[in-house]
Amino acid sequence: MIELDLHAHTRFFHGRDRAARAFDPVGHRLLVGAARRRGLDGVALTNHDYYRPLGDPTGEGGVLSMPGIEISTTQGHVVVLGPDPPTRTAPDTLTPQEAVDLAHDRGCVAIIAHPFRNSTIRETDVEFDAIELNGKHPRTWPLVREIAEARDLPLVGGSDAHYPIEVGRAYTRIDAEPNPRAIAEAIREGRVEPALADGPFARLVQGGYRRIHKYKGHLTDPTPGVGESPGED
Repeated sequence: MIELDLHAHTRFFHGRDRAARAFDPVGHRLLVGAARRRGLDGVALTNHDYYRPLGDPTGEGGVLSMPGIEISTTQGHVVVLGPDPPTRTAPDTLTPQEAVDLAHDRGCVAIIAHPFRNSTIRETDVEFDAIELNGKHPRTWPLVREIAEARDLPLVGGSDAHYPIEVGRAYTRIDAEPNPRAIAEAIREGRVEPALADGPFARLVQGGYRRIHKYKGHLTDPTPGVGESPGED
């Protein structure tokens, strides 16, 4: 059994490719360091609409770096994980079905990301491989569990970290060997279990991010908001 954060980013800004090329290796080292301190076996690199190979995908160097990408589809975000994710996608261009087909063509799994934040993907009949319990929105977890049960989808956990401090807020226990192909197969077969970090520090971080997302208009009371994919603006 291995424990991985299946949704994390190497940077906190979007849409600045030149800066990303310089910062991503640094951001990756920070993610790996945070995952190690939190006792995780690995972390998935899921930057918005591009994948750049960084780190060790087998974990032999200490922390596994799972290849991945977060695709901004026409109806929300899809996390793609596996041995050969696409290196780049155009934001708000692929439909959810096209994103799933692309993932499967490359031996990867397609996961519904944060289904109650700026997304209507959960309303489609597209056959995804799993659905995410997002570490930024634990109050949505009962709703996501209902969707997973209705659609017979495995549940995975990911922090959606853009800062190293967030790594491990949600993660996934996976019954698989520590390599991308085996991990993707385990997700597809449901040999996974999501988990949420708890404790005073986790609650402090959660409260801060709830205020940030509410300020940005991504959340409304009493339930999370929905809408168009935020893209890469």
